Amino acid sequence: MTDSQRSGTPRTGTRHVVVVPNSINMVSLLGPADEHLAAIEKAFDADVHVRGNRIQMAGDPAEVALAERLLDELVTIIRTGQPVTAETVERVIGMLRAETSERPAEVLSLNILSNRGRTIRPKTLNQKRYVDAIDKHTITFGIGPAGTGKTYLAMAKAVQALTSKEVNRIILSRPAVEAGEKLGFLPGTLSEKIDPYLRPLYDALHDMIDPESIPKLLAAGTIEVAPLAYLRGRSLNDSFIILDEAQNTTPEQMKMFLTRLGFGSKIVVTGDITQTDLPGGVKSGLRVVEGILDGLRDISFNRLTAHDVVRHKLVGHIVAAYDDFDARAEALTEARGVREDRR
Repeated sequence: MTDSQRSGTPRTGTRHVVVVPNSINMVSLLGPADEHLAAIEKAFDADVHVRGNRIQMAGDPAEVALAERLLDELVTIIRTGQPVTAETVERVIGMLRAETSERPAEVLSLNILSNRGRTIRPKTLNQKRYVDAIDKHTITFGIGPAGTGKTYLAMAKAVQALTSKEVNRIILSRPAVEAGEKLGFLPGTLSEKIDPYLRPLYDALHDMIDPESIPKLLAAGTIEVAPLAYLRGRSLNDSFIILDEAQNTTPEQMKMFLTRLGFGSKIVVTGDITQTDLPGGVKSGLRVVEGILDGLRDISFNRLTAHDVVRHKLVGHIVAAYDDFDARAEALTEARGVREDRR
């Protein structure tokens, strides 16, 4: 608790009082031991004092107005039945600072899929836009670093489409390429060699579908998990098709995959162009496809960034640090090229 909260005398400047509805539990809003309240005062140039269900704020007019919007968004989220966590408060503040047209409460309250008491929702604005793009387009690309939920959310949309009978099957695929390894040198049968590449897709499925039903769905062909090469020559109708780790496709493989699209189907392509495991000199199909297809109707390209990482907070910082390093290295390379051209 800050000095202003203890004394009950907020700083000078614009003052405003927010009266929280009696139906809202103040502990849910302000957090255990006022954890959320402390985060609010730290995030805004304003003093905050609470008495009962009355929250008085004072400080810079714009900051007070933004803090009031934050409280309104948090109240709306609580009314949907969702818990408000420190992470929720942080994400809402980030969206408000970004001055987007979308309401944070609408972003964080969008239910994609519920299973076994667990609900899958977008956690960032870019994730919400990515999910909306999947709804609106036949082919959607989700491009971004690890931990941004691009594959997980695509899987959730696929399961949603299957359960609502929008499609008859789900097809999940990845190119069987990994740094320093080739299938021929891995031990075991072909199935055992392929399994490590597809394991992340199986793991996501287990989060979204009753694990006991997955073998039956696989046996019936309702869900198919296969390496990219297995899709060649097929036309995939009434299917929700996901290509994961697409940065490891060649341009020819990407073309082959996209032209598998059949009637009544959707395609989602996910990948991270900074994590290509292709041999040196081989172009990534994901890296070049936007320049080829950008502008075509019913195709959407969506970028996720370090700000959309929903794993441990440190993962986002790591991704951002690598992005900064790569940007500096690229700028240095360009500067050297300019100097050599002048010679």
